[in-house]
Amino acid sequence: MGQSGPWSGALRERVGGGIFARVAGPDGPRNRARIHDTPGPRWFGPERPIRRVHGDASMFIGGLSALLLQSLHPLAMAAVSAHSGFRGDPWGRLQRTSTFLATTTYGTADSARLACEQVRAVHERVRGVTPEGTAYRASDPHLLGWVHAAETAAFLGAHQRYGLRPLTAEECDGYVADTARVAVALGVPDPPRDRAELAERLSAYRPELRATPQALSTGRFLLLNPPVPLAARLPYGILAANAVSLLPVWAARELRLPRLTMVEGLCVRPLGSALTAAIRWAMAPPPPPAGLAEAR
Repeated sequence: MGQSGPWSGALRERVGGGIFARVAGPDGPRNRARIHDTPGPRWFGPERPIRRVHGDASMFIGGLSALLLQSLHPLAMAAVSAHSGFRGDPWGRLQRTSTFLATTTYGTADSARLACEQVRAVHERVRGVTPEGTAYRASDPHLLGWVHAAETAAFLGAHQRYGLRPLTAEECDGYVADTARVAVALGVPDPPRDRAELAERLSAYRPELRATPQALSTGRFLLLNPPVPLAARLPYGILAANAVSLLPVWAARELRLPRLTMVEGLCVRPLGSALTAAIRWAMAPPPPPAGLAEAR
């Protein structure tokens, strides 16, 4: 991926632009300029681990793994199934989520607070009853805590396995602490603030977790019938296989997903690393022209 020249630059622009358009949506360029160029204090400075994790291509694998893991809480899955519209508009859901992550990670403090307030307002309207008759509400702090813990673990796990620069032990704890700031703003009263607390929190939720028919259906949708064009099915399949490989063994078993350790080590993970590197190359800013680089 170290090629240069007009052909390489055109390919990078075409592939990277296509990925960005899918993930960020039609308002992506405008949102990116607003998030990164608006002056003002940020929740997280450039040295914070959250900026490294959320800016890396490993998030493509981590995000899919997080969705699979989060689906194992019956109340969370019922809320998503009934209210999110992810099947009818999966790309819109992805674009809203990516914009929220970018805003809270890189945007001004005011923008981050507003984004969290908007999400909380949506959560207040999401409530209902599961097919088994259990009431739920998306603003429930306990339920929000599960969604946050699962997401944090998946994002961090993906970065440590596929990220360009994995975090040190201290930086991993720093990442968990960074995400806790966002969690509090979303209504989680006492989120984990280091990896030990994160592991304890995930274990505490374990008795509540199981694969409902809705979770199994969602897994099939995400892994076997994804809303991607035919030409993208192979790379998406690699992302999906690596997302599954990140899941705890018990979680994959609940979702009835095969786990072949030898195949993962010999094939799945190397392909995941290669694809992540390709995405990272495609989405990296183009190098400055030779004359400008020399002038600097």
